[in-house]
Amino acid sequence: MYNRNDHSFVVCAYKENPHLEMTIQSLLNQTIKSKVFISTSTPNDHIKGLCEKYGLELFVNPSPKNAGADWNWAYDHVPTPLVTIAHQDDYYEPDFLEKTLKYIGNKHDFILAFTDYYEIRNDKKVYTNKILKVKRMMLAPLKKDKNQISKFIRRRILSIGCPICCPAATYNKVVAGKSIFDTNYINSCDYKTWCDLAELNGEFIYIDKPLLGHRIYAESATSKNLGENIRKKEDLEIMSLYWPKFIANGINSVYALSEKSNKL
Repeated sequence: MYNRNDHSFVVCAYKENPHLEMTIQSLLNQTIKSKVFISTSTPNDHIKGLCEKYGLELFVNPSPKNAGADWNWAYDHVPTPLVTIAHQDDYYEPDFLEKTLKYIGNKHDFILAFTDYYEIRNDKKVYTNKILKVKRMMLAPLKKDKNQISKFIRRRILSIGCPICCPAATYNKVVAGKSIFDTNYINSCDYKTWCDLAELNGEFIYIDKPLLGHRIYAESATSKNLGENIRKKEDLEIMSLYWPKFIANGINSVYALSEKSNKL
């Protein structure tokens, strides 16, 4: 069985985000305590000040490229076999780690474990909307343990969109390997990473409890990329790995409609 000493949170911080301290506090207030680190490619007084305030070690990436590269830097520098890459504007429920470790149990060959999530809009918790319903429907097969190890089921789920919330995922570095995140895509690097990890032997553990609050606001990278249509283009390219282009285009158009709820 894994325990708190096997796990670390690492927050990927960027510039001077006003929500960073709230995220840090939510990690420090977990019912089961584990290590917390901060990683950044944009070191500044705001980030350094919070590290000093809470006694956290800072990893500084000297060669920034994009989100995937920043996540790899953070992931690779964490000293524990289990790691959760926390985003600087999200909120982790107090029992996030407790529930995650419980669901992982003694599955030492799992690849990643990820929870359900809710949205934070104007500081209010939103537990259901179109995109959340679609993602929960997509992930429903993974509620059964026997399906979590199936590459076929993982491929079928990922072939129609990206239902996994990136900051809700905890990785098993022993199975997943080093520098797992895609560095070619601007927005859909997480989606491509799930597709790559889905080809490995081991479980995708789905925890169908909303243990993460994912903040939706105009300044977030996701909102900006949706506005610039970057996500739709990149998702189409990834879906085309599973389908002929004309089918992938149809699926992507339908999926993109549900993602409009990410716009404010």
